[in-house]
Amino acid sequence: MAGGWVRDGAVQEQIDASINDELARLKARRGPQGESLTHCADCEEPIPEKRRVAIPGVKLCIECQQERDSAYKSRAGINRRGSKDSQLK
Repeated sequence: MAGGWVRDGAVQEQIDASINDELARLKARRGPQGESLTHCADCEEPIPEKRRVAIPGVKLCIECQQERDSAYKSRAGINRRGSKDSQLK
């Protein structure tokens, strides 16, 4: 399907690699697991029982979790492998 100097299947390999990279990034960002803490891991304030029941494995209080979530920046939809097509957007 690809033409020019690119070997057949190279475009699909690039797409597959981008998808696998994104899936690995999302898996690394998975929610808490294990047993919930009774006190926040950052500020040591008590974590309310309702929060511990609602989110099994929670480690942070609401305020600390909001602070971490606001610090997270989503990635742009640019193909970081630098194909010409992705740079034309």
